[in-house]
Amino acid sequence: MDIQHTMRSLIRGIPRLAIGGVPAERAGDERLAWRRLRAHPTGIELAADFNDGGAIPIEHTADGGGTPVPLSWTQMTRGTRSLILLVEDPDAPTPNPFLHWAIYGMGPNTRDVANAISSGANIGRNSTLRAGWAGCAPPKGDDAHRYVFQLFALDLFPNLGAHCGRTALVEEMRGHVLGLGLLTGTYQRK
Repeated sequence: MDIQHTMRSLIRGIPRLAIGGVPAERAGDERLAWRRLRAHPTGIELAADFNDGGAIPIEHTADGGGTPVPLSWTQMTRGTRSLILLVEDPDAPTPNPFLHWAIYGMGPNTRDVANAISSGANIGRNSTLRAGWAGCAPPKGDDAHRYVFQLFALDLFPNLGAHCGRTALVEEMRGHVLGLGLLTGTYQRK
């Protein structure tokens, strides 16, 4: 953990959540799970109801009801035993990216989030410490935030209990990532 960055986030970033305005400190791209794991995109294509780099529809945000993003994917990496999905906001004024969604224990033949959940995949704790999708809610007055959907193909089936958080999931994946798919959406509050 980078203590200096954590202290800057606590002093210069998080207080902006309470008083408004543009945070002076961000989690940063280098702290995204795929970067920490030194994984590289491998051709797994993710699809949602927005294009890569495009705006996330308001219904998936805290301002529009917070319904989960209907995510699907194709072309799985050979040798995959399980999948893990993490959705993080690297523009959050927090020490680590804000985790919006974590789903793990998905079988290698799973092709979308709805089937994963109905088939008994585990739903992890997001940064609000709740299981499930946390709708996009950047600070009012801030620039658009990016939401990075990261689908990891693993050579193992995670041996984790229900409702794990980001740290446990990243540690479980270390050294076991076979493939990676990325999709980025944006959202800015008016």
